[in-house]
Amino acid sequence: MQGLGRILVVVGLSMAAFGALVWWLGPRLGAGGGLLPGDISFRRGGFSLHFPIVTCIVVSVLLTVISRFFQR
Repeated sequence: MQGLGRILVVVGLSMAAFGALVWWLGPRLGAGGGLLPGDISFRRGGFSLHFPIVTCIVVSVLLTVISRFFQR
């Protein structure tokens, strides 16, 4: 069980580092922060809401494929 915990910590820290890198480099590379077709973006007055539903689905599918690859 200790091995699994260590793997989860490493994966979590790696994901956080990747997210920070994308957040930092994204605007410089033209990435709009997950503006795929189907993402919900709402602005009215001083309020804005962005819910990247399609981006969440794409990331989920990619992580599922990667995890299936490592299980074999």
